[in-house]
Amino acid sequence: MIVEQNVPLQAHNSFGIVAKARALVRVRSEADVQQLLAHGEHAAVPKFVLGGGSNIVLTGDVRPLVLKVEVMGRRLVENGSKALVVEAGAGENWHDFVAWTLDQGLPGLENLAQIPGTVGASPVQNIGAYGVELQDRFDSLDAIDLVTGRIFTLDAGQCAFGYRDSVFKHVAAKDGDFGLAGRAMILRVRFRLPKPWKPVLGYLDLVRKIQDSGVTLPTARQVFDWVCAIRGAKLPDPRVIGNAGSFFKNPTVTPEQCQDIIAREPNIVHYPMPDGSVKLAAGWLIDACGWKGKSVGNAGVYDKQALVLVNRGGATGGEVVTLARAIQTSVYERFGIRLEPEPVVV
Repeated sequence: MIVEQNVPLQAHNSFGIVAKARALVRVRSEADVQQLLAHGEHAAVPKFVLGGGSNIVLTGDVRPLVLKVEVMGRRLVENGSKALVVEAGAGENWHDFVAWTLDQGLPGLENLAQIPGTVGASPVQNIGAYGVELQDRFDSLDAIDLVTGRIFTLDAGQCAFGYRDSVFKHVAAKDGDFGLAGRAMILRVRFRLPKPWKPVLGYLDLVRKIQDSGVTLPTARQVFDWVCAIRGAKLPDPRVIGNAGSFFKNPTVTPEQCQDIIAREPNIVHYPMPDGSVKLAAGWLIDACGWKGKSVGNAGVYDKQALVLVNRGGATGGEVVTLARAIQTSVYERFGIRLEPEPVVV
């Protein structure tokens, strides 16, 4: 185990913000964490778990000890009559893992293609896209306690998945609470892929692909290619333009609130949910407030998708946060809706 000092993090956050880790340890197995905790000088210090850096906004150098997750590996765990179970190390690139599953003839994750980040971050955020959420394909995960070094396993219920939410995003308010933010690091994640495979095609953009192509029964690979094409047309590549993907969650309102907004804004994009609530398109709300293409300093709103904030070159975390707060204020003043950011501000 080597503790690196003053490590540049610009390449380790998808916004491309310049910052440093005061100290960083590369974690390639649970043994690395256990060895770290055995050293008294490192055991008690605050720690920050860093995966692909695709869901963070760095506002300065990171003072806690950074645990850079680099646990690798991919394998088929189970080939049952009703499902396939596949496992990946938390440090694996998410999109590469999705592509690997298809290469191995293991369909089920194709709707989640091209989401930036690592496998370990996927359950933290309960990632989702084009009609599928991580929780729909989740089996279990292994994690390590950052205090005791104990390895434990969680199933879906214990992860407390919600919309872009999980137990890993919440801090335990008191002893006995199950919030795991800052207390645990994910090591491996297993996914349950149902048999027989059925395409999930209800999302409007996929419906349009079916209409345009004339392919009514696409293969998993075709769905994967469609999703990649759709995302590529709407969202900037973080390797070219720094960004954290969708910056705000799509808000949900009651049917009565939605009708009130529709009375004032007939064109608002909204989707009825199974629980009776209505989800509003945050990107539409932001665009309606005139933010698309606008900037604050070197941080801007992507000109093709108002839900995405971008680094136009040399943006600071402070500029990104200032822009985000200005957008929140505009949307609240016009629609009475508070937008909630997806990325964590560090």
